[in-house]
Amino acid sequence: MTITESLIAYTCAAALLTLTPGLDTALVLRTATLEGRKQAFHTLLGINLGCLLWGIAVACGLGVLVAVSQLAYDILKYCGAAWLCWLGVGMLLRPRTTLTDSDLPSEKHPNWLLRGVTGNLLNPKVGIFYLSFLPQFIPQGQSLFFWTLGLVGIHMCLGLIWLTMVISATHKFSRLFKHPKVVSVMDRLTGLVLLSFAARLAFSKR
Repeated sequence: MTITESLIAYTCAAALLTLTPGLDTALVLRTATLEGRKQAFHTLLGINLGCLLWGIAVACGLGVLVAVSQLAYDILKYCGAAWLCWLGVGMLLRPRTTLTDSDLPSEKHPNWLLRGVTGNLLNPKVGIFYLSFLPQFIPQGQSLFFWTLGLVGIHMCLGLIWLTMVISATHKFSRLFKHPKVVSVMDRLTGLVLLSFAARLAFSKR
Protein backbone atom coordinates (compact mmCIF):
# COMPACT_ATOMS: atom_id res chain seq x y z
CA MET A 1 0.00 0.00 0.00
CA THR A 2 1.37 3.41 -0.99
CA ILE A 3 1.52 6.38 1.34
CA THR A 4 -1.45 8.02 -0.40
CA GLU A 5 -3.53 4.84 -0.23
CA SER A 6 -2.69 4.42 3.46
CA LEU A 7 -3.75 7.97 4.26
CA ILE A 8 -7.01 7.72 2.31
CA ALA A 9 -7.94 4.34 3.83
CA TYR A 10 -7.13 5.48 7.35
CA THR A 11 -8.97 8.80 7.02
CA CYS A 12 -12.13 7.06 5.75
CA ALA A 13 -12.03 4.46 8.54
CA ALA A 14 -11.23 7.03 11.23
CA ALA A 15 -14.02 9.31 9.99
CA LEU A 16 -16.59 6.53 10.34
CA LEU A 17 -15.35 5.62 13.80
CA THR A 18 -15.40 9.30 14.81
CA LEU A 19 -19.01 9.67 13.70
CA THR A 20 -20.08 6.63 15.71
CA PRO A 21 -21.49 7.89 19.05
CA GLY A 22 -19.18 7.04 21.92
CA LEU A 23 -17.78 8.30 25.20
CA ASP A 24 -16.33 11.53 23.77
CA THR A 25 -19.55 12.42 21.95
CA ALA A 26 -21.63 11.73 25.05
CA LEU A 27 -19.32 13.80 27.26
CA VAL A 28 -19.32 16.81 24.92
CA LEU A 29 -23.05 16.54 24.23
CA ARG A 30 -23.92 16.44 27.92
CA THR A 31 -21.56 19.31 28.73
CA ALA A 32 -22.96 21.45 25.91
CA THR A 33 -26.53 20.73 26.97
CA LEU A 34 -26.10 21.27 30.72
CA GLU A 35 -23.16 23.66 31.01
CA GLY A 36 -23.04 25.67 27.79
CA ARG A 37 -20.94 25.84 24.64
CA LYS A 38 -17.88 27.48 26.21
CA GLN A 39 -17.43 24.66 28.69
CA ALA A 40 -18.11 22.10 25.94
CA PHE A 41 -15.30 23.53 23.82
CA HIS A 42 -12.97 23.34 26.81
CA THR A 43 -13.97 19.69 27.20
CA LEU A 44 -13.32 19.12 23.49
CA LEU A 45 -9.82 20.55 23.77
CA GLY A 46 -9.20 18.32 26.78
CA ILE A 47 -10.32 15.25 24.82
CA ASN A 48 -7.91 16.08 22.00
CA LEU A 49 -5.09 16.63 24.47
CA GLY A 50 -5.84 13.22 25.94
CA CYS A 51 -5.69 11.67 22.44
CA LEU A 52 -2.32 13.33 21.88
CA LEU A 53 -0.93 11.96 25.15
CA TRP A 54 -2.19 8.48 24.29
CA GLY A 55 -0.67 8.85 20.82
CA ILE A 56 2.74 9.78 22.20
CA ALA A 57 2.67 6.85 24.62
CA VAL A 58 1.67 4.39 21.89
CA ALA A 59 4.19 5.82 19.40
CA CYS A 60 7.04 5.35 21.84
CA GLY A 61 5.92 1.91 23.00
CA LEU A 62 5.08 0.64 19.53
CA GLY A 63 8.45 1.61 18.12
CA VAL A 64 10.31 -0.13 20.92
CA LEU A 65 8.12 -3.24 20.81
CA VAL A 66 8.32 -3.77 17.06
CA ALA A 67 12.05 -3.17 17.07
CA VAL A 68 12.57 -5.94 19.63
CA SER A 69 11.68 -8.99 17.54
CA GLN A 70 9.43 -10.56 14.96
CA LEU A 71 7.74 -12.51 17.76
CA ALA A 72 6.83 -9.32 19.59
CA TYR A 73 5.40 -7.89 16.40
CA ASP A 74 3.34 -11.03 15.73
CA ILE A 75 1.97 -11.08 19.28
CA LEU A 76 0.94 -7.44 18.96
CA LYS A 77 -0.59 -8.07 15.55
CA TYR A 78 -2.71 -11.06 16.54
CA CYS A 79 -3.78 -9.56 19.86
CA GLY A 80 -4.83 -6.39 18.06
CA ALA A 81 -6.72 -8.35 15.41
CA ALA A 82 -8.47 -10.43 18.08
CA TRP A 83 -9.51 -7.30 19.99
CA LEU A 84 -10.84 -5.59 16.85
CA CYS A 85 -12.71 -8.77 15.92
CA TRP A 86 -14.24 -9.08 19.40
CA LEU A 87 -15.29 -5.44 19.35
CA GLY A 88 -16.73 -5.71 15.83
CA VAL A 89 -18.72 -8.87 16.56
CA GLY A 90 -20.09 -7.28 19.72
CA MET A 91 -21.30 -4.22 17.81
CA LEU A 92 -22.89 -6.40 15.13
CA LEU A 93 -24.68 -8.77 17.49
CA ARG A 94 -25.49 -6.35 20.30
CA PRO A 95 -25.83 -2.86 18.81
CA ARG A 96 -26.95 -0.13 21.15
CA THR A 97 -30.34 1.47 20.73
CA THR A 98 -29.56 4.62 22.68
CA LEU A 99 -26.62 6.81 23.62
CA THR A 100 -26.44 7.06 27.39
CA ASP A 101 -24.04 8.79 29.74
CA SER A 102 -23.80 5.86 32.17
CA ASP A 103 -20.13 5.33 31.33
CA LEU A 104 -19.15 8.96 31.73
CA PRO A 105 -16.78 9.89 34.57
CA SER A 106 -18.78 10.88 37.63
CA GLU A 107 -16.22 13.32 39.01
CA LYS A 108 -17.07 16.97 38.63
CA HIS A 109 -14.03 19.02 37.73
CA PRO A 110 -14.18 22.83 37.96
CA ASN A 111 -11.72 22.85 35.07
CA TRP A 112 -13.56 21.63 31.96
CA LEU A 113 -10.30 21.15 30.05
CA LEU A 114 -9.15 18.82 32.82
CA ARG A 115 -12.48 17.02 32.66
CA GLY A 116 -11.91 16.24 28.98
CA VAL A 117 -8.32 15.11 29.56
CA THR A 118 -9.15 12.83 32.46
CA GLY A 119 -12.20 11.42 30.71
CA ASN A 120 -9.98 10.41 27.80
CA LEU A 121 -6.89 9.25 29.70
CA LEU A 122 -8.96 7.12 32.07
CA ASN A 123 -10.43 5.29 29.09
CA PRO A 124 -7.87 2.55 28.22
CA LYS A 125 -9.83 1.69 25.07
CA VAL A 126 -8.24 4.72 23.40
CA GLY A 127 -4.72 3.37 23.90
CA ILE A 128 -5.75 -0.16 22.91
CA PHE A 129 -7.43 1.19 19.79
CA TYR A 130 -4.37 3.15 18.71
CA LEU A 131 -2.08 0.22 19.44
CA SER A 132 -4.13 -2.28 17.45
CA PHE A 133 -5.56 -0.10 14.67
CA LEU A 134 -2.80 2.27 13.58
CA PRO A 135 0.06 -0.12 12.64
CA GLN A 136 -1.76 -1.49 9.58
CA PHE A 137 -1.82 2.00 8.02
CA ILE A 138 1.90 2.66 8.42
CA PRO A 139 3.71 1.94 5.10
CA GLN A 140 6.63 -0.44 5.27
CA GLY A 141 9.94 1.28 5.91
CA GLN A 142 8.38 4.42 7.38
CA SER A 143 9.02 5.77 10.88
CA LEU A 144 6.63 4.17 13.36
CA PHE A 145 6.93 7.08 15.77
CA PHE A 146 6.21 9.91 13.34
CA TRP A 147 3.56 8.02 11.39
CA THR A 148 1.74 7.05 14.57
CA LEU A 149 1.69 10.68 15.69
CA GLY A 150 0.58 11.76 12.21
CA LEU A 151 -2.33 9.31 12.17
CA VAL A 152 -3.30 10.35 15.68
CA GLY A 153 -3.22 13.95 14.44
CA ILE A 154 -5.68 13.08 11.66
CA HIS A 155 -7.95 11.42 14.21
CA MET A 156 -7.76 14.52 16.40
CA CYS A 157 -8.66 16.81 13.48
CA LEU A 158 -11.65 14.66 12.56
CA GLY A 159 -12.76 14.64 16.18
CA LEU A 160 -12.36 18.41 16.40
CA ILE A 161 -14.53 18.95 13.32
CA TRP A 162 -17.21 16.47 14.38
CA LEU A 163 -17.48 17.54 18.00
CA THR A 164 -17.54 21.20 17.00
CA MET A 165 -20.56 20.35 14.85
CA VAL A 166 -22.11 18.52 17.81
CA ILE A 167 -21.62 21.56 20.04
CA SER A 168 -22.96 23.96 17.41
CA ALA A 169 -26.11 21.91 16.88
CA THR A 170 -26.57 20.53 20.37
CA HIS A 171 -30.34 20.09 20.30
CA LYS A 172 -30.42 18.56 16.81
CA PHE A 173 -27.72 15.99 17.56
CA SER A 174 -29.26 15.28 20.94
CA ARG A 175 -32.51 14.24 19.26
CA LEU A 176 -30.62 12.29 16.60
CA PHE A 177 -28.67 10.20 19.12
CA LYS A 178 -31.90 9.42 20.99
CA HIS A 179 -33.29 7.67 17.89
CA PRO A 180 -32.75 3.90 18.38
CA LYS A 181 -32.38 3.10 14.68
CA VAL A 182 -29.66 5.69 14.12
CA VAL A 183 -27.47 4.41 16.96
CA SER A 184 -28.11 0.77 16.01
CA VAL A 185 -27.22 1.26 12.33
CA MET A 186 -24.05 3.19 13.19
CA ASP A 187 -22.94 0.44 15.58
CA ARG A 188 -23.51 -2.31 13.01
CA LEU A 189 -21.74 -0.38 10.26
CA THR A 190 -18.79 0.29 12.53
CA GLY A 191 -18.74 -3.38 13.55
CA LEU A 192 -18.35 -4.42 9.90
CA VAL A 193 -15.49 -1.96 9.44
CA LEU A 194 -13.71 -3.25 12.54
CA LEU A 195 -14.05 -6.86 11.36
CA SER A 196 -12.58 -6.02 7.96
CA PHE A 197 -9.59 -4.31 9.53
CA ALA A 198 -9.16 -7.15 12.01
CA ALA A 199 -8.78 -9.56 9.09
CA ARG A 200 -6.43 -7.19 7.31
CA LEU A 201 -4.27 -6.79 10.39
CA ALA A 202 -4.11 -10.56 11.02
CA PHE A 203 -2.76 -11.23 7.51
CA SER A 204 -0.46 -8.23 7.31
CA LYS A 205 3.31 -8.64 7.13
CA ARG A 206 6.00 -6.70 8.92
